[in-house]
Amino acid sequence: MRRGIAATAVAAALALTAAACGGDDGGSGKKSGGKLSGTVTFWDTANDAEKATYEKLAKGFEDLHPGVKVNYVNVPFGEANAKFKNAAGGNSGAPDVMRTEVAWVADFANLGYLAPLDDTAALDKPGDYLPQAAASTKFKGKTYAVPQTIDTLALFYNKKMLKDAGVTVPKTFDEVKSAAKKIRSKSGKTGLYLRGDDPYFYLPYLYGEGGDLLDTGKKEITVDGAEGGKAFAVMKDLVDSKAAVTDASDGYNNQLNAFKDGDVAMALDGPWSIEGALAGKQFKDDKANLGVAPVPGGSARQASPQGGWNLAAYAGSKNLDASYEFIKYMSSAKVQQQTTEKLSLLPTRTSVYEVKSVKDNQMVQFFKPAVDKSVQRPWIPEGNALFEPVRLQMQKVLSGKTSPEGGAKGIGDAYRKLLKDYK
Repeated sequence: MRRGIAATAVAAALALTAAACGGDDGGSGKKSGGKLSGTVTFWDTANDAEKATYEKLAKGFEDLHPGVKVNYVNVPFGEANAKFKNAAGGNSGAPDVMRTEVAWVADFANLGYLAPLDDTAALDKPGDYLPQAAASTKFKGKTYAVPQTIDTLALFYNKKMLKDAGVTVPKTFDEVKSAAKKIRSKSGKTGLYLRGDDPYFYLPYLYGEGGDLLDTGKKEITVDGAEGGKAFAVMKDLVDSKAAVTDASDGYNNQLNAFKDGDVAMALDGPWSIEGALAGKQFKDDKANLGVAPVPGGSARQASPQGGWNLAAYAGSKNLDASYEFIKYMSSAKVQQQTTEKLSLLPTRTSVYEVKSVKDNQMVQFFKPAVDKSVQRPWIPEGNALFEPVRLQMQKVLSGKTSPEGGAKGIGDAYRKLLKDYK
């Protein structure tokens, strides 16, 4: 997960940008002798700090397969879901390979837009994948993607700002509130940036109170229980007490800029923002000033959601052979190692964690244990659609238009319309 799940729903009506489909070359992807040929169009959703690295890695496939041209297209995350659905549904302009957020796989597969990867070159050494990463690639007994990276949220903090204020790293949101008061008194700065635009960031508060969105085993909606209201109450209190500043839009950039410039001391974020944070004036010349700690807990526990990215092949691709090999390459241990070395993103292959450069990576050392304890989201076709009702109610609660309990109830009411077989 990164940057903003909610934007994918808003972008549903966007027109397609011009991007040639890899199948447009009309080739089968094979030359005589079994050599790969043709074009593989790859839609990548990496952010600005990552995309140059991913483009270079993707182009490396051409060195292994000189007969194949990789058409790398960086698609903004907020537009990618809707663009792929529009292209795949219209059978025109879809990429051969798509970098999908983990919650998108079941949805795309349910619509028939993804090619099953079982018994193809794409699914290489499946036993090497972290089980929790592989879980998001399955739908109705088949594999429709391979895991590329895995992540979760953590508390990013400015070590100097906390030290100057005489506070330790908060372990609970109550401690965040206390620390923020001292930080404001010392420097006039805000303690925490609270993402008010992205429903993904509601989950640590919900988990912290012992709740969850759904119980998929029992097919029950649980978000509108007492825990859901308590989670909203914690968020609202942080904002009302001025312990946190929030927003209703463009939260990814607003938060990252505020944190790296020193306007806030803390932020909930993920490994995808490490490179961006280190480029800021607070950390550029002193990288050790960036601290990372577990997400603060609520009254019940400390927990954060499992996120990450998968690679999937478009079912309508005219170059599936090359697409399968490209997915195999991009998810290989070697490329995952390079990704960690350059971007500090977490691998999905267990073998990569044994490589010294990965073992010694400071951010991996923190985030891997956090990932191991992260909470899996519902891997159902409606998984991505679960977030829009949260976003709407979160904005109402934070703006004072509804109560925390009313916000949780509003989510539950929306879920009952969305999930007909849930109670």
